[in-house]
Formats: sequence, structure tokens, C-alpha cells
Amino acid sequence: MEQPQAHMLDGRRLHLRHGPIDLIIRVWGRDWQAALAAAEVRFQTVLVELVDELDLLRAPLGPQWPQGVIAGRMARAVAPFEVFVTPMAAVAGAVADEVLAALVAGHDLRRAYVNNGGDIACYLASGQQLRAAVPGFGAVTLNAAQNGRGLATSGWRGRSHSFGIADAVSVVARDAAAADVAATLIANAVDLPGHGVISRRAAVDLLPDSDLGGRLVTVAVGALTDGEIAKALSAGHDVALRMRAAGRISAAALFLGEQNMTVGDFPGELIRNEKDARLQIA
Repeated sequence: MEQPQAHMLDGRRLHLRHGPIDLIIRVWGRDWQAALAAAEVRFQTVLVELVDELDLLRAPLGPQWPQGVIAGRMARAVAPFEVFVTPMAAVAGAVADEVLAALVAGHDLRRAYVNNGGDIACYLASGQQLRAAVPGFGAVTLNAAQNGRGLATSGWRGRSHSFGIADAVSVVARDAAAADVAATLIANAVDLPGHGVISRRAAVDLLPDSDLGGRLVTVAVGALTDGEIAKALSAGHDVALRMRAAGRISAAALFLGEQNMTVGDFPGELIRNEKDARLQIA
């Protein structure tokens, strides 16, 4: 296995990479250098810890729970849900949460973020805020007055496979692991089962070791009417409403075609901006 890699970007942002894990970290505050050093130290064993329990993490929770710290974050994030989901649905967010915890501990900071491919864990001292752009869809501002410290986005066009047809579902939750699994499940629910213009393939045909096994995932979505788009979004919206009522998310924004729906007081500007191809945080 290759060794973890670390290097600074433009003097302030730290890039950590190991295998499939790719983090961008930035910290503001008096102890920013010490905080980044702590994050780099914690990152050294993250992938090894996950690989050690990978078989367990790729299966739905059973009597035997994973033992690792990050694996435990993943398990706790998916445990409340009674639909099919494995701890892998929370892996990106859980890694971001764990590295954030390491860089914040004992350091005098104003704000910080760990961005794991778009799943973001934030630290905000009193009066602070962070603004994140959701590529192609708008922007989200998290501030210290809100409970949410995690932001995640999922959809069939993303890096992970989806059962649904959402272009994107962005979720704000208490931490990144909770946001990660919620975004996944809401995006799965944005769907039109059996529709002829939606193409699906078994997940294992696309990724042999997928935790989704032979379940069908979306690979293409053809032209849909406005009514069909609204129907699909409504299905996901209902799931998001139930999650918010249960206290599992703070807010969500669902996107399909030229339409969107929100749940809760989503702290963002839901404006399509096709020129913005990168996730930016300020």
C-alpha cells in the first residue's frame, strides 16, 4: 500500500491523500499550523483502520459492530435507518469528522474545514461562518448560530452510485457523517421506478467490490416531463421531511433538471451556475 501524502496548497490549505481518500483542509486562528500538523498525524492510519474492517463496513449493520473509531462513526450514522444501507454510506463524512476532531482538539481556532471530496466537516467558533459552493447549483453558508456542522451532497452523477435519479441532494446535518448518509438516502428516494428512460445496471458490474452488490444503480437518465421531475423530487422531499422531523438533518435541497425542492431553512442560494465546476469554500 502506498504511503499517505501531504503537501501545502497556496500556503494555507493542506492536501492529504492516501489511496481513495483525498482531503483539503484549511484552518483559521492562532494555532493554525499546529492544528494542521495534528491533522496530518491523525491521517497517517485512517485508511489502514478502514481496510482492517472493510468486510464488516460493506455489509448492513448486524450484531457485530465495527470496532475502529472512524468505523464507529460510520455505524452510528447509519444505525437509525431501517432501509438498506451499509456503513460505507457514511465513510467520506466520517473521515472528515475524525480528521476535524484531531485538528481542533486543544487548539485556538476561529474556524476550520475538512473537505473530503465534497463531504465537509466544519468547526465554527462563536460568530464565525463558512460559505461553500455546491457545483452547478448554488451555495451554502454555515454559521455558528446553526446546529449543522456537516455538509454532504449525493446524486446519480456523483462519485458514488445511487438508486435514484437526483442530479444532486445537499444536506446540512449535525456532522459530516450524518449529512453523508442522509444525502445518500434522500437521493436514492428521488426516483421514478420502472420509467423507460432511466437506465440502470447492477452495482457489482460497475464496481466488483461494491457494498451495493447486485442492486441496480442509475447510469443514465433521459428526458423527463416537468410533472415527472416534480413527482420524483416529491418522493425524496417526503423522505427528507421525515428525517428532519426525527432530528437527523437540519435542512436539505434536492435538484433534478431545472427544478428544486427544499426542506427546512436551507442556508443557501439555490441558483444554477453551470460555470462553477469546483467546490469552493471561503
